[in-house]
Amino acid sequence: MGIVAAKNLSKDVITSLCMSDAIHVPLDSLRPAVPAAQSPAGWTFYIETFGCQMNDHDSEKVAGVLLRRGYRRVASPEEARLVFYNTCSIREKAAHKVFSRLGAFDPKNNFGQDSGKVIGVLGCVAQQEGEKIFKRAPWVSLVCGSASYRKLPLLLARLEAGERRVTGLETDTDETFETELTRRDHPFRAYLTIIEGCDKSCTYCVVPYTRGPERSRASDAILREVRELADVGYTELQLLGQTVNSYRDPSARHLAFSELLLAVAEVAGIRRVRFMTSHPRDLGADIIDAIDASPALCDHIHLPVQAGSTRVLRAMQRTYTRDAYLDKISVIRRARRPISITTDIIVGFPGETESDFDETLTLLDAVQFDSVFAFQYSPRPNTAAAVMADPVPEGEKVRRLQALLERQRGIQSQNNQRFVGQSFEVLVDGGSRRETQWIGRTSSNRTVNFASSRQDLLGEYVRVRITGAGPNSLTGQECIE
Repeated sequence: MGIVAAKNLSKDVITSLCMSDAIHVPLDSLRPAVPAAQSPAGWTFYIETFGCQMNDHDSEKVAGVLLRRGYRRVASPEEARLVFYNTCSIREKAAHKVFSRLGAFDPKNNFGQDSGKVIGVLGCVAQQEGEKIFKRAPWVSLVCGSASYRKLPLLLARLEAGERRVTGLETDTDETFETELTRRDHPFRAYLTIIEGCDKSCTYCVVPYTRGPERSRASDAILREVRELADVGYTELQLLGQTVNSYRDPSARHLAFSELLLAVAEVAGIRRVRFMTSHPRDLGADIIDAIDASPALCDHIHLPVQAGSTRVLRAMQRTYTRDAYLDKISVIRRARRPISITTDIIVGFPGETESDFDETLTLLDAVQFDSVFAFQYSPRPNTAAAVMADPVPEGEKVRRLQALLERQRGIQSQNNQRFVGQSFEVLVDGGSRRETQWIGRTSSNRTVNFASSRQDLLGEYVRVRITGAGPNSLTGQECIE
């Protein structure tokens, strides 16, 4: 698999771009020139991505395919001949946003009267809605799910030949892992999907329908790509999967997920290895032992709980109880080095009572999560929960979400104070308009805003002493020896 990396930009260019953005490295600006054959009729492309890190990485694959074919990337849909929206259907709002974007190309609108544009819908909404997208937005020419990206060259050839409607809607192939070229957008951190799809049956989740069944990538292919990434200068990797710790090596080596983690961490040049998202059912002591055994394995686990009530968890078909989840937390807490724990929570699931919600609040107190991603429940097509009785009123969902976020904010504000006076290694991945201010992340995935008198720190590992703490980030000063 080929790699085109933003890593080969000079640090002066990256620093300039970063400082002009005020907060984080603007990934869409990190686009080195890619030698390629002339694209068909000088075609240009634009991709907008919605949703999770897996979608971000999928867009890198799609961009690689287009660049390999000779297309040229541009910064806006107005400039592009081909416009792709890589979509997410996990929450209703994200899906609505995509169709709002598509509405701009309606021939009745001025923007849509540019008949030379080719519009494509990729990802989960594409898989979920299929050819119905053509009926809702007839000006769309391509509908393609993530499992069909390997076939994009063939689909593009058909579009270039003038076909008006082309689809790629498979869900059960492992070809999605291997594309000819991956366009790496981040200069310091690389994503690798190691397992695609999901075999769980959570009643609220559309992923098994949009991404298909679980398919794991062979360990030799993963490790080969890791070595390639290390060779071009990447030091931090993130292994991805809807249920990443459910990984089962299909090759003759039959590596367990914990064994794969250790093998990736041993590749020369790799300093940090992250993974997400883990399912509680498949989190075993062997994974914690691996983190303890290798300093390169980051001390952070994202372990979605979704609810603190066993009754609601059963309605969600989450395969564990509240007590079983707390047992998993106990396994993590017994590690030799502290491991930060983050989670996902859904409030307002059908039938969730005030008592159920109180159990979720007390779970926050019991676990002391380092961060929580919380969402109001929204019904998704093709899920069992969408037709469940006893929906929670919207106003009550809003109240519960606000109450949960306020409780968690207090937990984080208090717990982050314990880091004041400690020092951590930080990978610098952003800066501010002030030349002395930088942003980075610790191995435990905590954001640190720090001061340094040095310049040209992007991509460097810096030791930072923590001098202050808020609910969402730490502040500090570079340690000068």
